[in-house]
Amino acid sequence: MKYPAVLGVDDVLPMLDQFDTIIDARSESEFALDRIPGAINCPTLDDAQRVLVGTTYKQVGAFEAKKIGAPLVAQNIARYVETLFADKPKDWKPLVYCWRGGNRSGSMALIFAKIGWPVVQLDGGYKAYRAYVAAALENPPALDFRVICGTTGSGKSRLLETLESIGAQVLDLERLAAHRGSVLGHLPGEPQPSQKMFETRIWDKLRRFDPSRPVFVESESKKVGNLRVPEVVMERMRAAPCISLQLDRPLRVQLLMEDYHHFCADPGALNAQLDHLVQLHGRARIETWQQMANTGQMPALVDQLLVEHYDPAYLRSIDRNFVHYPQAEALTLPGISKDDFIAAARHLHG
Repeated sequence: MKYPAVLGVDDVLPMLDQFDTIIDARSESEFALDRIPGAINCPTLDDAQRVLVGTTYKQVGAFEAKKIGAPLVAQNIARYVETLFADKPKDWKPLVYCWRGGNRSGSMALIFAKIGWPVVQLDGGYKAYRAYVAAALENPPALDFRVICGTTGSGKSRLLETLESIGAQVLDLERLAAHRGSVLGHLPGEPQPSQKMFETRIWDKLRRFDPSRPVFVESESKKVGNLRVPEVVMERMRAAPCISLQLDRPLRVQLLMEDYHHFCADPGALNAQLDHLVQLHGRARIETWQQMANTGQMPALVDQLLVEHYDPAYLRSIDRNFVHYPQAEALTLPGISKDDFIAAARHLHG
């Protein structure tokens, strides 16, 4: 094969795991929004340089912009060759892409090929990749979903983590979305990804699953925080068999106190989130709950939130959206220790 080889997404993505390194040649801000799974960022023009070249292009012309951009691109690529890739052997096989598979990735691929590396450039770049992912999520693989249902605090997320740890196939949408899926679900210090990156993460998980084995997933709503679950994936989940995870309420309170310890340590942050429930419960009720938080009555507050807010909302939603929930297999947890979750996971995983 002649290098650089310019291949389309239909050829590249099925063999994505065969590349030694996946290089995103776009700027750092483009990379932050979304990228091909496993890619590293090596901008041929960083954000500031792109602004400079783009402004020159618009105000002066293409020729002057290229005269400014070319040495910047050459300097950046040279730095990567001298540092990041200096130790790469002759058979190192990188994949390089940029926004549309044009000058940025083309320049890098050409230099790599001249060095002697069997480099592949993605034709159409990230734009073609994004279209591929969007189409794939409109027609996802036929998977044997098993939906873990259960009221808030029943241990669904812990069970998914345990299932994955013993080798089961798991689609953990909350982990992919960096959010626990409720008004209190924001993870401190961990912003949610962009919608496109969320979809990339889902696609990357789906493509790796064995269709002959079950895939365990939680009974999510259409949105996890600010992110939307792809519609067809949601439809497949809602049509799947259900498992009803059950845990006594005092243990649910204990589990939630453990999982949301950051709110116990910072009642002000909790109270700011409770303000979002004013329309549902009225200002008087919210102020009562906020006072309980301020005076350290966290277990009692969590119990009231379960009884008066989370449980009624969850049961209405589950009955409406998951058609097989009435026939769900019941799975009762006797406790919330690691051994309790391992026993439950082994029961499901077989």
